Amino acid sequence: MKIWQADFYRSSQQDISGQILWELLICDANHSFEYTATCLQSEANSHWLTTQIQQAAGAKLPDVIQVFRPQSLSLIETAGRNLGVAVEATRRTLALKQWLKDKNSDFSLEKPAPLPLPENLWGEQWRFANLAAGDLEIEFSDRPIPILSMPEFLKPINLGLASTVTVPGVVIYGGRQSMRLARWLATTHPVALNYIPGAPDGLILEAGLVDRWVLATFEDAEVTAAAKTYEQRKQQSQGLHFLLIQPDDSGMTYSGFWLLQTE
Repeated sequence: MKIWQADFYRSSQQDISGQILWELLICDANHSFEYTATCLQSEANSHWLTTQIQQAAGAKLPDVIQVFRPQSLSLIETAGRNLGVAVEATRRTLALKQWLKDKNSDFSLEKPAPLPLPENLWGEQWRFANLAAGDLEIEFSDRPIPILSMPEFLKPINLGLASTVTVPGVVIYGGRQSMRLARWLATTHPVALNYIPGAPDGLILEAGLVDRWVLATFEDAEVTAAAKTYEQRKQQSQGLHFLLIQPDDSGMTYSGFWLLQTE
């Protein structure tokens, strides 16, 4: 499958007359393909993008174009529809972000304050958990889990993690709301689950392109200590962690499982 990563943004560059330029960057995951183009702000539209994508592709259009910047998503989606190319909104455009970093281009995004989890989705309990990297895929890949997100690039073996490395996670016991919570989470496209100290402390779910949700809050000293350990273990696992939703602690039934990675 031919997958591109693309960004279209207002550049710090100007033309010789001082007019603002917009820049298009396209690459693939290993930088074996790169394409750049600029246009005046007055030309920055889906028609121009459609033409540029056609020129970049030559005889074979990509199957998917991945986009991380919300401000450029709708324009690239329109260009994608014009060409019959799927466009995927995702934060996981690592090659593109490294390219922007090398160009000293700012790709930080303004993120809204985290929203509380809808009350009708609250689980009954939650806890921190750990699994050896070597056991993650064995434990979950073959189970009949209705919602399972275990991308190849996040599997421990593909991150080069030793099988003995501890991968931290969070388990939520959803009770009767378990499947409803798992389905809702699937629609948010979870990216990472981070401990944020405060008053109270919280577990913040990073999802979608810039969305943030408060999954849990706590003030207990023991839970805070466990949360700090959770973050320390994420540093040792290249940011890899997991989120597991199940009805109860019987270990018999799972509703949803996500492999996540801190950005």
